[in-house]
Amino acid sequence: MAASRLPPATLTLKQFMRRQQVLLLYRRILQAIRQVPNDSDRKYLKDWAREEFKRNKSATEEDTIRMMITQGNMQLKEIQKTLALARS
Repeated sequence: MAASRLPPATLTLKQFMRRQQVLLLYRRILQAIRQVPNDSDRKYLKDWAREEFKRNKSATEEDTIRMMITQGNMQLKEIQKTLALARS
C-alpha cells in the first residue's frame, strides 16, 4: 500500500467546509458585537465570544459541531435583534 502524500493533519473536504462555517460565524458575531454602543458591553460580548470559540476548539464530532454552529447562529440573531431594538 502506497503512503499518502498528504500530511497527517490535512482536513477532509467535509472538515474544511465545517471549519469555514465556523470561521464565518465567528467573524459575523464579532462584526455584530462591534455595533454595540456601550464599551463595557462590547468588551464583555467580545470576551464571551472569544472564550466560547476557544472552549469548543477541540470538538471533533460532526453532530456536536453542527449543533454548536446552529446555537451560534441563534445567538447571532439574538444579538442582531437586540441591536435593532436598541436603535429604534
